[in-house]
Amino acid sequence: MTEDFKNSAIVIGAGLSGLAVAKELRAHDIPVKILEAQDQVADPWRSRHPQLRLNIHRHYAALPGKKMTRADGTFVRRDTVVQFLEEYAHDLDVDIHFGESVSAVERAWGGWQVVTNRGVHRAAYLIVATGRERLPVIPVWPGIEDFGGAVIHAADFADPRSYDGKQVLVVGAGNSGTDVLNHLSRSAPSKVWVSLRHGPSILPTRVFGFPLHRLAGLFLHVPKSSLDPLFAAIQWLAFGNLCRHGMRRHVLGGGTRMLREGVTFALDDGFVAALKSGRVEAVAETVGFTPNAVKLADGCEILADVVICATGYTTGLAPLFEKFGVLDAEGRPLHPIGEPDENCPGLWFTGYRPHFKGFFHTASVGAQRIAEAISASEKKLSTVNRVTYGANDLALKALNVNGVNDDQ
Repeated sequence: MTEDFKNSAIVIGAGLSGLAVAKELRAHDIPVKILEAQDQVADPWRSRHPQLRLNIHRHYAALPGKKMTRADGTFVRRDTVVQFLEEYAHDLDVDIHFGESVSAVERAWGGWQVVTNRGVHRAAYLIVATGRERLPVIPVWPGIEDFGGAVIHAADFADPRSYDGKQVLVVGAGNSGTDVLNHLSRSAPSKVWVSLRHGPSILPTRVFGFPLHRLAGLFLHVPKSSLDPLFAAIQWLAFGNLCRHGMRRHVLGGGTRMLREGVTFALDDGFVAALKSGRVEAVAETVGFTPNAVKLADGCEILADVVICATGYTTGLAPLFEKFGVLDAEGRPLHPIGEPDENCPGLWFTGYRPHFKGFFHTASVGAQRIAEAISASEKKLSTVNRVTYGANDLALKALNVNGVNDDQ
């Protein structure tokens, strides 16, 4: 192993997971550098609408060595998250290379080689932490290019007040779609529709005034077979039969979708009341566009000024990592939270699957796993090197004893 590679790590991404794993690596005395494509940390958070709050309890919004402030109450504001990550990055004893976007990753003798717009980096270990929701996805519906209204992704949802007086169609009511609908329910659009292929698993933010997410740790101890009935019961007790209001059930329960597909629960904060009152109307699945309207699966058309697509994200990892056989059919890591891959040693992914406790907690779990694995690997390598050196030294001494000069 050359000096370029020895006992060093590269982290791609300076988000929650990237910063957390860098922190843990330094705690284990592993030299590490971070490559970040943007010019600052928390760039995705800065682009979100200013009213955004985390839908996880602040108790679980912590990273290794740093707790979240109590200043915002139970659910932390966007700007507080940005400040938290800025401070966390500032306090790290780690070199962060801002403005370096990765264009190629290759195996190299003794480790990995990463090519960026500014040069080449080499390390024994490579950790990828660019985020599960890196690239917004908007389906290419027939006729969408000729639509006369605005079509945006939920990631670009603006100040809710900017939609006042407008007719708004939200496509999808998962986690991000429900967040958009929660905000629209507290503003004054002239009409809101939500287009559904199937209904979401939606839970109340609070139960009798108590933040439901504070109980996330308990859900981990519930038998997996009991999770779907449990969450279905909570939803029913909180909201009644939402099927009466057009919210069809998904074929899979909320717990199963979380564990199997990584689909998080939607948390209500006004959307359900607006749905029941008729301020939001659930309509059929979106199937296409005309120049003036949005076409639905049941043949109806919606005359919308703005279409907000809560249609998911992609990791964007395939161009760099598909060739290594480490991604599933949808481009997500097979080992998403710091688990080792015996078929691709030295490469880790972290932060690519949600958890009942949220992405902050997942970042901490992945970081600890990776740092401990790399530390153990380095200790094993050090032991092997000492044994090899000792054996070589004994061999040289034996040669000298037998009259053989080292220079011969």
